[in-house]
Amino acid sequence: MMKLKGWNKVRVLALLLPGLLIFGIFTFYPIVRLFWMSFFKWDFGSFFDQKFIGFDNYRTVLGDENFRVAFANTIVYTLVTVPAQMMLGLFVAMLINSITHAKIFFRVAYYLPVITSWVIASLVFKYVFNTEGMLNYFLTNVVHVTSQNVHWLDSRWGGMTVAMLLGIWKGIGWNMVVFLAALQQVPQSLYESASMDGAGAWQRFVHVTLPGIRGTILFALVMLTIGGFNVYTSTKLITDGKPGHATEVVLTWMYYKAFSSGKFGYSAALSFIIALVLAVLAVVQFGLMQRKEDD
Repeated sequence: MMKLKGWNKVRVLALLLPGLLIFGIFTFYPIVRLFWMSFFKWDFGSFFDQKFIGFDNYRTVLGDENFRVAFANTIVYTLVTVPAQMMLGLFVAMLINSITHAKIFFRVAYYLPVITSWVIASLVFKYVFNTEGMLNYFLTNVVHVTSQNVHWLDSRWGGMTVAMLLGIWKGIGWNMVVFLAALQQVPQSLYESASMDGAGAWQRFVHVTLPGIRGTILFALVMLTIGGFNVYTSTKLITDGKPGHATEVVLTWMYYKAFSSGKFGYSAALSFIIALVLAVLAVVQFGLMQRKEDD
């Protein structure tokens, strides 16, 4: 019996080993290497002669005005897109959950933006909101609201607004699917009991629906917050940081510093600062939700 148990352990380890090797080579080692790079002056000029500089890269990042702009843009992007996606996604999910016909059609229709390529969607939005784009043509030549083209993408908040609209549009479908699955798990008997007690639609939503999907709300909140900090493709293709790095977000600024300026140590330090921020946000979000559950 002991020999059999030992043999089973060997078999389990043999099955786990390929996955552990892949994880170690392509995930764990790059993270450790990146953390090590963040303490060195590592750029094009010193690629083969790195100099240990301690926390200088971290101090440089935190003192960089362009990083502060990119970080502020990322915060605003997250604060706008995350609640908007969740509220609109939940609203659509409740509408679909309440109908009896064509549910599959509406699920597919609202989920199509999710599976649409970020590159294609970003280029379409850029074309629509470009100075010579479709929206300006409609405003000037069709409805005649204005005689001059509006420079939607030539200002910081104009460009960020377009990127946020794209993020919200693409995220509604994912939230719809997640919340729809959660809504279908809430027992109908709770709604019936609430109705018998005289609760209206809003009271049923607040006291039955929201508590019933609280775990899903937390899951969506954490995932979307991480996604908000990982925004890259839309801002890169729509504004590319213009004008004057005013529409940079943390990932586009990290990419610029690494591959355009050659500041790999700077970019490594920036990546760990953002990882720390996300970890703190996740802990706070879990803590707040847990406190509400205890109350």
